[in-house]
Amino acid sequence: MKVRAKKRLGQHFLNDEGIARRIVESLLEMNPCGAGCSVLEVGPGMGVLTKYLLQEKDMDFRAVEIDEESVEYLVMNYPDIRPKLYEEDFLRMSLEKIFPGRLAIIGNFPYNISSQIFFKILDHKDRIPFAVGMIQKEVADRLASPPGNKAYGILSVLLQAWYDIEYLFTVEPGSFSPPPKVRSAVIRICRNERTDLGCDEALFKRVVKTCFNLRRKTIRNSIKPLLGEYSIRDTPMLDMRPEQLSVEQFVKLASLLSRTDCPDRIE
Repeated sequence: MKVRAKKRLGQHFLNDEGIARRIVESLLEMNPCGAGCSVLEVGPGMGVLTKYLLQEKDMDFRAVEIDEESVEYLVMNYPDIRPKLYEEDFLRMSLEKIFPGRLAIIGNFPYNISSQIFFKILDHKDRIPFAVGMIQKEVADRLASPPGNKAYGILSVLLQAWYDIEYLFTVEPGSFSPPPKVRSAVIRICRNERTDLGCDEALFKRVVKTCFNLRRKTIRNSIKPLLGEYSIRDTPMLDMRPEQLSVEQFVKLASLLSRTDCPDRIE
C-alpha cells in the first residue's frame, strides 16, 4: 500500500497487536451485544482492530472506510468483511438510515477529523450509548479535561454535557506505521443519564462556542453579542473566563440568556 495515500488522509496505522486487543477489549467491556448495539468501526485501515471485531460472531459489526487502497487490502485479507464494509465518508454517512437501532463506535480515528467524529457522535447522542477511540493525546486531554484547565474547551463542555469520559491509556508513536510526531491516547465515552439540558440546546451550543471563541475575555464581555437589547442580572459567573465554568454553569448561563421563562433576564 502507498504511504502517500495514508498520509493524505491524516491516518497512522496501528501495528501493535497488544494495543489493538486492549482497544477492542475496552469496547467489549461495555457489552454492546447485551446493550442491543450494532458496532461500527470508523477507518479500519489495514484491519488491526477489525480482525478482533470479526471474531465476535454475535456482534452486528460493520466498518466504514473511505480510502480505496485500504478497502482493497481489507477485502483481500479479511474476506468476511465485504458485506459489512461501507466505502464512504463517515462524516457524511447517514447513520439513521443504515442503523435503525443503537450504535457503538470504535476506531483508530484519523487525527485530522477526530474532533468532527465526536461532533457527529453528539448529533446522534440518543442512539450512541458509548464509543472507544484512539486519537491524538492532546485531543484526548481536551475531551477529558475538567474546568480550570487550559485544555478545557468547546468540545470538552459539549461532550461532557452528555457523556462520561474516561482517559484509558496513552499510546507511544512507535506503535504506529508511519510513527506520528505526537503521542496518542485511547478514550471511552459513555452516555450519562441526562435526558434534557433544561435550556434550549441550540442556544447552549451557541453560548459555549461564543465564550470560548473569546476565551481571553470574561463571560460578561463575551456574551454581549448574544444579549442584543437585553441584559441579565449580575452574577459572579459573569466575571469568570470560559475555562472556569462547569457544564452546569454553562447550562445556567444559557438559561439566563433565554428570552422566555427567565426571571433574571431584564428587557
